[in-house]
Amino acid sequence: MEDWPCPTPALHRPSFSEPKGLRRSGLPRLLVACATVLVCSCEQQGILDPQGPIASAQLLLLLNSTAIMLVVVIPVILATLGFAWWYRSSNARASRSTDEGYEGRTEFVLWSIPTLIVILLGGVIWISSHQLDPRAPIPAKGDPLRVEVVALDWKWLFIYPDQGIAAVNQLIVPVGTLVNFRLTSATVMNSFFIPQLGSQIYTMGGMTTHLNLLADAPGEYPGFSAMFSGDGFADMRFVAKAVPAGDFDKWVAQVHGSGSALDLPGYAALAKPSLAVPPTTYRAVEPGLFERIIEQTVSGSQRHAGAAWDLPAQQAGG
Repeated sequence: MEDWPCPTPALHRPSFSEPKGLRRSGLPRLLVACATVLVCSCEQQGILDPQGPIASAQLLLLLNSTAIMLVVVIPVILATLGFAWWYRSSNARASRSTDEGYEGRTEFVLWSIPTLIVILLGGVIWISSHQLDPRAPIPAKGDPLRVEVVALDWKWLFIYPDQGIAAVNQLIVPVGTLVNFRLTSATVMNSFFIPQLGSQIYTMGGMTTHLNLLADAPGEYPGFSAMFSGDGFADMRFVAKAVPAGDFDKWVAQVHGSGSALDLPGYAALAKPSLAVPPTTYRAVEPGLFERIIEQTVSGSQRHAGAAWDLPAQQAGG
């Protein structure tokens, strides 16, 4: 998996010569660092570049909330600067009264405006939060694609139960198709997030969470863990690739024809902690593997992240 490009100051030095008076100061370096942060944020294309209906709705909520808050923030900032300028010590025209008298009408106006803003903002967030419920259906054509997600140390396992295949750190979905995610963790609590498609959601051991997403356009969208989970957290990334339906079918056929099968011993090896795992596919998956992972996590057979699968018990049961 390719790392996200992010320029560093060492690779992007300004082409002009620094003025002699500034060479000993940290100002030029500060400016370069700020420019680097801005370029990195643009290149990584996060929540400000939505590629699906959920991410678009979340961006709209973010913009609306910001606009509503600015109705209070901007006047307060301007009033603060205005009062500081008018009541400066050198302004003899400013009247400075020591009277601590109470004016009810003024207090009513001053408190009514922020109160109404808070009520409006709370209403907008309340309605949008229910509309953006992770399990809420998304209008789409055709049958949804089911994907089961398991957070491991430190990688993501994607199981396609209807196709009978699996992939590690690689998520391929057809464009315009509703994707039903079922998520869990075989280790510590984690957070599944594809910023350009929307809806961060937690994965927890012994529990199942649900998430519906849809990609509007073909592309490769970075996904990652948004919650610190140990040494390999920084490399716990994947690429969500949205492709036309025909290309998705070709990819499924290609996976079926190559690679190994993900059986119980294969999962036991995969579950062991590992760093910077490259994308891998499996031509077949043990039936009911997702449910077995949850059962093992609940029962405590998997004593720590990456512990060996309780093969004797499973084989005896089979």
